[in-house]
Amino acid sequence: MTPTKLVAAAVAVAALLAPAAAQAAAHDPVVPLAAQVPERAFTTAGATGTPYCTTPPPVVRATYYHCYTPQDVLGAYGVDALHQQGNLGKGQTIVLVDAYGTPAGQSDLQTFHDTFFPGLPKPDYEAYYPNGAPDFKAATGNGQSGPSAAAGWAGEATLDIEWAYAMAPLAHIVLVGVPPAETEGVQGLPNLFKAISALVDREPPGTVFSQSFGITEETFGGAAKAQTAKFDAVYQKAAAKGDTILASSGDDGTTGVAKQQKDSVTYDHPTVGWPASSPYVTAVGGTQLQSGWTWDPTSDSPFTADGAFNPDYFASTQSGFSEAAWNESWLPAATGGGPSVIYPRPSYQDGVASRITSTSGAAVNARGVPDVAWNAAVNGGVLVYTSYFPDANRVGWHVYGGTSASSPQVAGLVALANEQQAGAGGKPLGFLNPLLYGVGTGAQAATAFRDIVPATYGTTPSGHITDNRLWSEVDGQPVSPGPIAGHPVGTGWDETTGFGVPRAGGFVAALRAARNATP
Repeated sequence: MTPTKLVAAAVAVAALLAPAAAQAAAHDPVVPLAAQVPERAFTTAGATGTPYCTTPPPVVRATYYHCYTPQDVLGAYGVDALHQQGNLGKGQTIVLVDAYGTPAGQSDLQTFHDTFFPGLPKPDYEAYYPNGAPDFKAATGNGQSGPSAAAGWAGEATLDIEWAYAMAPLAHIVLVGVPPAETEGVQGLPNLFKAISALVDREPPGTVFSQSFGITEETFGGAAKAQTAKFDAVYQKAAAKGDTILASSGDDGTTGVAKQQKDSVTYDHPTVGWPASSPYVTAVGGTQLQSGWTWDPTSDSPFTADGAFNPDYFASTQSGFSEAAWNESWLPAATGGGPSVIYPRPSYQDGVASRITSTSGAAVNARGVPDVAWNAAVNGGVLVYTSYFPDANRVGWHVYGGTSASSPQVAGLVALANEQQAGAGGKPLGFLNPLLYGVGTGAQAATAFRDIVPATYGTTPSGHITDNRLWSEVDGQPVSPGPIAGHPVGTGWDETTGFGVPRAGGFVAALRAARNATP
């Protein structure tokens, strides 16, 4: 895929990248897990034709991509009913963990609020910079970040802030930003975890943490168990206090970058991402929500040889409602998922032990990822307002996807459950996974989750969404299955979307019942 339309599935960049920078960004092993629709997909308000996506003012339109407002997503998942009951996250705290932060978080969130939630109080937002606020002089390196990393993390942070807020608009939203804007390895993780630990100590019980970064498990090398044990101790402290920790499962399917090869190649075997694979974390995978439209491709070539969009690939009918595992062959990007190579199967996953397998179908004793899922699509992405680094990034509305969009939204839903718990004098949900697996394998599964099963769109091979195998894309050619096998989509829990997506009302009720049944 050419750099003019890349905006890599693993890295949300604020501007179109030069070829060398695009290649580096696409292969960095520690990355924000967000994807942004490329600028060339948009037209001005005066353009003719019927766009799939029209933003609020300042208006831009996208011909090939669909997009969602908060009200669209709230309605699709039943969160609107909770809001209408006055369940808006009051008294709750959501912490969004990012490497660097954004210089415009407060003002961008205020614009988002003014556009979509004008009748509610001013957002309760805090930027937490325990190492001091970055200078934010430029979108690219300024002594604390790699190429384009500052802008990439600013986009990630803005997505997290606005869409956690969309789910729980009366919650206290805390953005964690620490240097460096890490993209080259695990060097930035100690600062992140010191900040998480400090906020576990500072914030009230029931705080919900969302992490939208990830690395291939193999990045830790031979020291994986020792290194992850130190970080897991922070998660265990949070669980003991009654906090919930979530993480995005990743945007590259089963494909992982080989750090040992200086990011130049991918592993020749399926991989999963960390911290999503930690057994103390609830891993949130991705789906593609098609609400009010249905993808209907008749060609498997997303782009012509000169990089132009192929309308036969992006074609859709303007009706219908469906949801498939996230696997967009044009990016290419897919929901992360599979068995861990670091952690054995935790006891709460015993009920799905037969579903935790290698891509060949052989059962393995491993932590399986993900646990739940939420919309992560780029075609069908969410609207985000940004004004950071205006010299490098257009000020206005953009469309974002990635499992980075999934995790903060589920965090907001958990905050709504905790608000209900507090109102009834109960304890917060806390460590979520034992509750999830009790509900997901029990009688309430169908009311708590919308199961994601194989789906078929149009008449092309990539329209058959049956696994999380990453596709390969070359302009002017049909997409083809990538070299690394994926895990199949199936009924019940699977290694693509976990138990599926929450049905907000039933999900909250079932988890609360499970929590209140435990000491």
